[in-house]
Amino acid sequence: MGYVDIGKVEVFRGTGGDSSPVIYVIDSPDHPVGVCAVAEGRASTVVSVPVRDWNDSLTPWKAPGLRRGAPRFGGDAVSTLAELRETVVPLVEAQTGARRPAHRAICGYSLGGLFSLFAFTGDRIFSACACLSGSLWYQGWVDYLGEAPFDGAGRYAFFSLGKKEPKAGAPIMRSVQDDMDACARILRERGCEVDCSLGPGNHMQHHRERFDEGLNALEAHLAGVR
Repeated sequence: MGYVDIGKVEVFRGTGGDSSPVIYVIDSPDHPVGVCAVAEGRASTVVSVPVRDWNDSLTPWKAPGLRRGAPRFGGDAVSTLAELRETVVPLVEAQTGARRPAHRAICGYSLGGLFSLFAFTGDRIFSACACLSGSLWYQGWVDYLGEAPFDGAGRYAFFSLGKKEPKAGAPIMRSVQDDMDACARILRERGCEVDCSLGPGNHMQHHRERFDEGLNALEAHLAGVR
């Protein structure tokens, strides 16, 4: 496989059994989230899905790097989503016995958050999404989402951001709160239930807290969905 490192996928079985929701967490093999800790004790089954190339596998189209001389983003998210949908999800759910989960959700941080929203709005396989400190500043993203044929009825999205994130990083990144608000507005206009959270710190801080909050929001929503 080219985009997901299937050999490093980890599954943390939830207490809710085979029909409980499954939450796919987009992860990095170089800087892993520590999914074991955030999955502990949850009713949902949580799956860590590490991608092979963070900057290429998770970006929806090619774009310039963040600064002059930085590597370009590769734009392979369409292929990553296809691999996730057609190979990873069936394989994981067959191996774990979760062949008919009640619902699937997707969650990610930074570019993983961008990809999670891309997958959620581009494929009906996921009924909920948590976009944590998502790279929603990505060139052309908000315009793309505004034109995407997304039906949000009965679906749910959670966004979070650190209060200091709009004040740091490359200039393009400083619009991130406005971009998050724009994405939330677009999804609500399409009938999607949306929650947003603004927490402490910058992009490199409070990762664990944001993952806990995002997974809690997904579980609370999915527990009430029939």
